[in-house]
Amino acid sequence: MGVTIAVLSQKGGTGKTTTVRTLTDVFRRVGLSVLVVDLDPQGNLSDYFDVPPDASPTIAEVLVGRADAKDAVHNDVLPANLTLAEAELALAGKMGRELTLRRALRTVAKDYDLVILDCPPTLGLLTVNALVAADHALVTAEAQYFALQGVEQAVALLELAKDGLNPDLEWLGVVLTIADMRTTHSREARENLKEHIGDKLLDTVIRQSIAYAESAERGVSILDHKPARGADYVSLADEVLDRLGLTAARKKVRALLPQTT
Repeated sequence: MGVTIAVLSQKGGTGKTTTVRTLTDVFRRVGLSVLVVDLDPQGNLSDYFDVPPDASPTIAEVLVGRADAKDAVHNDVLPANLTLAEAELALAGKMGRELTLRRALRTVAKDYDLVILDCPPTLGLLTVNALVAADHALVTAEAQYFALQGVEQAVALLELAKDGLNPDLEWLGVVLTIADMRTTHSREARENLKEHIGDKLLDTVIRQSIAYAESAERGVSILDHKPARGADYVSLADEVLDRLGLTAARKKVRALLPQTT
């Protein structure tokens, strides 16, 4: 059974989907099989991985019971589009709605080393489903003044899922993204988070750069488009694998670092 990681944020614009895409890229480059699940109705992750917008079935059909998850996987992506918003509304009226994704993924998770869930930028029912289905949760936060507030809200939801529905859920930690550590503001935001959450704040910081938007526009991985920026995500992948205890894969990831710095 693959290790399932939910990547979430209290709001949009924190680099969450870029984090999912690039971590997936790093993991696949070292031979790990990775299934990514797009749980955002905007479908940005699906677009990143070049899943056709008319691909069918999608995660929406899976969640409402009209398709099996194994039939909705397109090139190791379980995609989303705007119909997912309708599916979330339909889920709200079902008994056991919080368990829907976990049940659906049982048929496919066993075929992968890692399953990464890209949550929507809200703390609603889809994110709850992700946390109930996951083994671990990773929170992304922008390096700015309100970062702590957003992290606290995400962690509160995580704890609710853990206490009520998924006692085995573990909090991997928080990664700071879109950070300009040359500024006092970003440094103070990081220090504030460190003071409140301690070693749950990952050491890796994802630096702010227009290169991420450029690489997405061109359909090229940041690891190839701007390797110096991609090195941040190689370091993050190394740190995540360390916290997961996946030593063999971590050695392979660390071997990428000299090529990207």
